Amino acid sequence: MIEQQTIDEFLTVLSSKQPTPGGGGASALAGALGTALGLMVGNLTVGKKKYADVEAEVRSMMKRLEELQREMVCLADEDARAFAPLAAAYGLPAGTEEEKARKAQVMEENLLAASLVPVRIMELAAEILAILKELEKKGSVMAVSDVGVAAQFARTAVTGAVMNVYINTKSMKNREKAGEIDARAGKAMEEGLALADEIYGSVLGRLKGGR
Repeated sequence: MIEQQTIDEFLTVLSSKQPTPGGGGASALAGALGTALGLMVGNLTVGKKKYADVEAEVRSMMKRLEELQREMVCLADEDARAFAPLAAAYGLPAGTEEEKARKAQVMEENLLAASLVPVRIMELAAEILAILKELEKKGSVMAVSDVGVAAQFARTAVTGAVMNVYINTKSMKNREKAGEIDARAGKAMEEGLALADEIYGSVLGRLKGGR
């Protein structure tokens, strides 16, 4: 499991010619890094008299960020598990009509599975960004730059995972199902990028003395 690896071990495997982990797992971990930075901001906020009036809200945000972090790490592993059978399916024999039909069925099943994981990564990343938007307003001013960095990691989770969605849905025979997944991805992309850009712009403005 990825969570049991050191950073060096993960980077070594990621940079190798092994098919997994790949872009999907890396995108999920980017999202997890975004939650970790958000939690750091929360920890620098709670317990401070200056932020007593928002402490309950910040603690609630932190609880959800902890849950999202666990989910992102699990999705990094799930992405690898979903891709492995898809990679194997490409090598199935297709000499006879029966073999072709069987291969097509297996491919379709695994393309669907491999698409659902990254679209979920995107949706969770958009949720992370919604929390970070509130944390940027209510968290410690001393850590506002970290909210901005967190947003960029969550943005990467969105823009990275979407490519894993589309590379799989474009090969699906069931175009209706592919369209449904693409629509989910498109919605998460629109929401995620809008939030990430809003947070980034606000943070930059504050750092440059705009407010």
